[in-house]
Amino acid sequence: MEIGGDRSHEEIIDHLQNWFEDNKKLPNKIDRIVLTRFYYCMYKDVEETKKLLEINYTMRNKNPELFIERDPTDEDTRNTYEFTYMVPLPGLTPKNYRVTFIRFKNTDPKLMHFSQDAKTLLMINDCRFCLPDAVVNNVPVVAEGDVLVMDMDGYKMQHVTGISLKTLRTFLKFLDQAYSVRIKGLHLINCPSYLNKILAVVKPFISKEVYEMMHFHVNGVESLYEHVPREILPEECGGYAGKVEDLCDEFHKTLVQKRDYLMDPKYWKIQ
Repeated sequence: MEIGGDRSHEEIIDHLQNWFEDNKKLPNKIDRIVLTRFYYCMYKDVEETKKLLEINYTMRNKNPELFIERDPTDEDTRNTYEFTYMVPLPGLTPKNYRVTFIRFKNTDPKLMHFSQDAKTLLMINDCRFCLPDAVVNNVPVVAEGDVLVMDMDGYKMQHVTGISLKTLRTFLKFLDQAYSVRIKGLHLINCPSYLNKILAVVKPFISKEVYEMMHFHVNGVESLYEHVPREILPEECGGYAGKVEDLCDEFHKTLVQKRDYLMDPKYWKIQ
């Protein structure tokens, strides 16, 4: 979906931006691409877009430790990058979805700090959302949906005991009720034999709608290619997009470049 549009489209985005900036229930500012994502997420329904915006920022401000109190260069973020790879992959799927890939960098459960790691993932998304997802025929576009691929290779039961249930509940509620992009799939690859034990812990916090989007790839990754083309996947799961470490390092540069935006309270804190 093109970021820009005809005169009518731009007038609607102008209206939403003016409404947002005048609304005492919302922050002072919003990035125009981010606003466009909300509008597309609600199928271009202006009133539903307004409702989603208020839900999104209300939830952010009720949980500032996850959504607002952050810094791409702080110790929490550095620790997450030492522990795991989190990166939006380049390009789009044939259905115009953007894929985010997560994989352990170090499988030591002691390195996991679930709340801080969740905060970093949310910050990565906020960074990505203010940028085009791709350029098609010289036109910047945003994805029509999001897909998450999580490589569970090396996942241990000790990782499960490190999950903060409060953070997990908030994170999944945000995805279910307040996310600014339609979620189209959650794929778990290299699932361990004790997957059922893991699901027993997290399933009570997952809505029926989100659970129905989950795909568990237990016999290799070949079945993943039916949903995500190998061209945009990293080498570590049989793809052609390059090494996940290189992809992660490259996006981290963008994250740091957007530090001022990500930490500016005018974009995130309610007035």
